[in-house]
Amino acid sequence: MYVAICDLRESLVRWRLWMLLGWLEIRQRYARSRIGPFWLTISTSVMVTSIGLVYGTLFGQDMHDYLPFLAVSLVFWTMFSSIVSEGALAYINSATYIRQIRTPRLVFILQVLWRNTVILGHNLIIVVALLLIFGVRDFRALPLIIPGFALFLLNATWIAMLAALVSARFRDLPQIIAALLQVAFYVTPIIYKPTSLNRFSWIVEFNPLAYFIELVRSPLVGVFPSMLSWAVCAGVAVIGWVIALVLTGRFEKRIPYWI
Repeated sequence: MYVAICDLRESLVRWRLWMLLGWLEIRQRYARSRIGPFWLTISTSVMVTSIGLVYGTLFGQDMHDYLPFLAVSLVFWTMFSSIVSEGALAYINSATYIRQIRTPRLVFILQVLWRNTVILGHNLIIVVALLLIFGVRDFRALPLIIPGFALFLLNATWIAMLAALVSARFRDLPQIIAALLQVAFYVTPIIYKPTSLNRFSWIVEFNPLAYFIELVRSPLVGVFPSMLSWAVCAGVAVIGWVIALVLTGRFEKRIPYWI
């Protein structure tokens, strides 16, 4: 664990490196595009509009309440799933750097985190627009987005760390993770509200991802997150980071051989 903590500290010190790598990847992905990363904003807005109209009608929802709920849920779920799925490939895609240069391993996890944070900034335009149109219930809840987002990132990061480590050893895991994320999308209250599940409320109650999303969604729609959500997210973050650091420290030297 001490080795992993030193690696994390060294990775944080080299913030210029992972920020530069993240920026370069975004620029290469949208090279020679006039709109660039804002294509993500356009595609997300189309998804929010189409899903909102279809499922909002099916569920009999009030669009003034449902569209902001859906937009925040989809934007943050997209970030979470991208961090986990891209994190699983972090060491594999950076094999050239790892083999040739003595670089802290967690630099590549932070690179994924930073890249998706930049993309989140583009997608938040949709959230801000909808909140300006439909308003916020209670502005007193908005400051809670800061600690909520911090816990959200902490949980996404340790999951990405574990996924990257195990995926480097077992190459079939990224495909398994992608399939599990698809299943998780449907069992997590993203396109439907948690209160919609009456008989099957246990699906939400025992789903930690539901609490992750609630922690960043509730303040933005003007609702105070429950104390249970804070407790679950904080507890999962502590336990997850301990496991991730222990395993990373134990197998850190084997990563170049696995990839």
